[in-house]
Amino acid sequence: MQGLVTTNRNNLDPAAAPFAKNPRDLEGLIEGASIIEVVKKVRPHVLLGLSGVGGIFNEVLKAMKESVSTKPAIFSMSSPTMNAECTAIDAFKHAGGDIVFGSGSPFENVDLGNGKVGHVNQANNMYLFLGIGLGSLLSGARLITDGMLQAAECLASYMLEEDITKGILYPSIDSIRSVTAEVGAVVEENLAEGEENFAEGHGEDNRALPSAEREDGDSRLEEDTRLQHEGIFGKRNVLGGGGEGEGSNAMEAASAVVPAGGGGGGYGGGGYV
Repeated sequence: MQGLVTTNRNNLDPAAAPFAKNPRDLEGLIEGASIIEVVKKVRPHVLLGLSGVGGIFNEVLKAMKESVSTKPAIFSMSSPTMNAECTAIDAFKHAGGDIVFGSGSPFENVDLGNGKVGHVNQANNMYLFLGIGLGSLLSGARLITDGMLQAAECLASYMLEEDITKGILYPSIDSIRSVTAEVGAVVEENLAEGEENFAEGHGEDNRALPSAEREDGDSRLEEDTRLQHEGIFGKRNVLGGGGEGEGSNAMEAASAVVPAGGGGGGYGGGGYV
C-alpha cells in the first residue's frame, strides 16, 4: 500500500487523480501517509474498504473510536472473506459497539453482551440486480442507463427508523419480492427513449410494471417467475441479442432468490457478487 494519495505523487494513476488531495489542505499529513496516520488525524465518519487486502483495517479499528461521529461506519467490502479488510468480530471488538458495520463477505451478527447485537450488513447486490434485471427484461430494454440504475434510491424506503437506529442498513430478506417489484417499476420509469432502444415487440408504451401496479407487484412477480420456470424468458431478448437463451440470466438469478423468499446458498445468503 502506498498510503495517502496527493497531487504530489509521481506517476499518479489517472483513475486516482480525482481523489488526490492537495498537500496545502492537509494539515499534518504528507504524501504517502499511512492509513493509521490519516484515520487518527481526520477522525472520519466512514471507513470504506475496497482494497482487497485482508486485515488492512486491523491496526486502525481502535482509532475509529475517536471518530467525530457518534455512530461511525466501517465497511469491509472486499471478498472473499480472506480479503476482507477486517472481520465483524474485530470491528465491534476494537472500534466499539456503536458502529455500523457493512461487508462484502458474509459474517455472523456479533453478540455484544447484555442482550445487545452488533448487526452485520452484507452489502449484497441481490437487493437491486433482481429488480434491474426484471424491469429491463419485461420492458425489452436494449440499454441499461444511469437513470435505470438510480432505482437503488427506492431501496431506502423499505427501512424503518428503529432498524436504522440499531445499525441495520438493509430490509429483511422476507421483503425481497416486494423490493424486486418496486425496483423493477422504477427501472421501467427511467427507460431510454426511442423505439430503437427496445427489443422487437416492446416499446415505450408497453411497460409491464407501471407505478400504478406496484401494489400488485407480488402477484405480477409470481406470474413472471412461473413463466420463467416454463422457459419463456429464456427466449426473450434483453440487451439486443435475439437468440434463444439470451437475456435469461437476470431472471434465472432472480428465480434463485425471489420464489424462495431468502435463506442460505446462492445469492440469497452467499457472498457478494
